[in-house]
Amino acid sequence: MSDIELKPGFHALWPTPLGIYRLAGVSEFNALLVRALGAIRAEQLEQRRQAPANFFASDDDLLQRIKLKEWDQFVRFVVDRLHDTVEQANAGSWPAEGLNLEVAMKGMWFQCSNGGAFHDVHTHGNCSWSGVYVVQVDEAPLRARHPVYGAANGVTRFYGPPFATLGGAFVDVANAYLQPPHRDVEPVPGQLTIFPSWLAHQALPYAGDADRIIISFNASVHATGGDQLHDYSPR
Repeated sequence: MSDIELKPGFHALWPTPLGIYRLAGVSEFNALLVRALGAIRAEQLEQRRQAPANFFASDDDLLQRIKLKEWDQFVRFVVDRLHDTVEQANAGSWPAEGLNLEVAMKGMWFQCSNGGAFHDVHTHGNCSWSGVYVVQVDEAPLRARHPVYGAANGVTRFYGPPFATLGGAFVDVANAYLQPPHRDVEPVPGQLTIFPSWLAHQALPYAGDADRIIISFNASVHATGGDQLHDYSPR
């Protein structure tokens, strides 16, 4: 008998894990980041022979580019929270004694947007987890007063796994558990959101006094002794 065979009873299958964390006391650090990222943006625009526009995405080598003394502490925060999220997401799937993990950053970059710019629906490849850290954005009351975008101004929207099938789905009270098909995470400076790389998401249009600046990353996580949790014999 397979050790993953379902037994009689109720099963809530395939949950979607999401981790949201706040880095305390970030005003000074984020201000330093804004200046450092602005310099990188200007350098890369010149290299690409591009004029400034409402949307900019940097190269994904940010880990090596930032030279601030506080940067290593920030990266440690990201890695620790990623470790926490992965551990909680896999509770019950890992051995009871836990695993020693190796977190590998596959790329880190930043994006700037304003003037209604957005990042359309997408997923991330070649990694198991991704994340978004908010460096700068208008304060919530000002951001939400936009005459068109309102409270959705600049939020990150995550689309649940059933979203693609809901267009033709029959909706009644019995499948209310599928609603809402998407959830928004508002942009808050100092906030880190960690999510599975397969989860479809987008940055909604943003317009404000300050640019919306975020840092994104991709990561893979491995066990030091190998990733095999089950034997490979036929079942």
